[in-house]
Amino acid sequence: MTSAPDSRPEPTAGPADTPVTSELLIITGMSGAGRSTAAKALEDLGWYVVDNLPPQLIPELEVLTATAEPSVERIAVAVDVRGRSFFSALSETIASAERAGVRTRLLFLDATDEALVRRFESVRRPHPLQKHAAVLDGIQAERVLLGELRGNADTVVDTSRLNVHELSSKIIALFGDADAPAIRILLMSFGFKYGLPLDADQVADVRFLPNPFWVPELRLHTGLDEAVSSYVLGQEGAGDFIDRYALALEPVLAGYVRENKRYATIAVGCTGGKHRSVAITEVLSRRLAGPGVAITAVHRDLGRE
Repeated sequence: MTSAPDSRPEPTAGPADTPVTSELLIITGMSGAGRSTAAKALEDLGWYVVDNLPPQLIPELEVLTATAEPSVERIAVAVDVRGRSFFSALSETIASAERAGVRTRLLFLDATDEALVRRFESVRRPHPLQKHAAVLDGIQAERVLLGELRGNADTVVDTSRLNVHELSSKIIALFGDADAPAIRILLMSFGFKYGLPLDADQVADVRFLPNPFWVPELRLHTGLDEAVSSYVLGQEGAGDFIDRYALALEPVLAGYVRENKRYATIAVGCTGGKHRSVAITEVLSRRLAGPGVAITAVHRDLGRE
């Protein structure tokens, strides 16, 4: 992307050896075209997203995030354009970032007047620029205001016929890491007596299996120990449950991916979260792992007794 030469001295964001972010994405476009949806999709991809940040503050943001521990390499800034003074500030910011070696891109989200009018009417909110006129008047005023910016954009996405899920998929395809997993699963064992995990998307109850707690030589051990694991997995119905539950989760996880739900928590519970749920969770974590799926197994209540 090019911009007019800047006659003013180049600003310095920090010491010469201060690291800066390696990638900067500016998200802008027509009001109602999907900036918030795009920002949320980028957050799910691991970008550090800031909404409505004045362009003049972007260099300071780059330094702050780059010097954080760990450093933030990809920043996305969603900008709501409401005045002509924005253009000069944004152009200067982009030029400065590019001179510093930062890969800088401008994403412009657009939609037809008809689609935008329909969206504003559906939420019963006024357009930011309509004042005392009609919604369409505000849209047309904004379109004139953003004409030059749209022409300089690296990527223009027409969201007229896209729902929120389709737009998220488009953003993921444009800015996602091809090697990143399609979904990350937190597989959590827990004890019912300590309460259900509030953030669980799926909950499985394995209290139908005999409790190793009542076996004296197993009571002090956990589901991470071979003796307890062998006892639990050797019970009637344990293997059948694991096979069928893993199979039942396949269409669920595939649906999560289609709906751009990139994080899921699956909870497996027993009475105290020490024996049965731990052993089953460990096996399920190995069973569900595969291409496009990243599994993390945690045992919420282990050691709580």
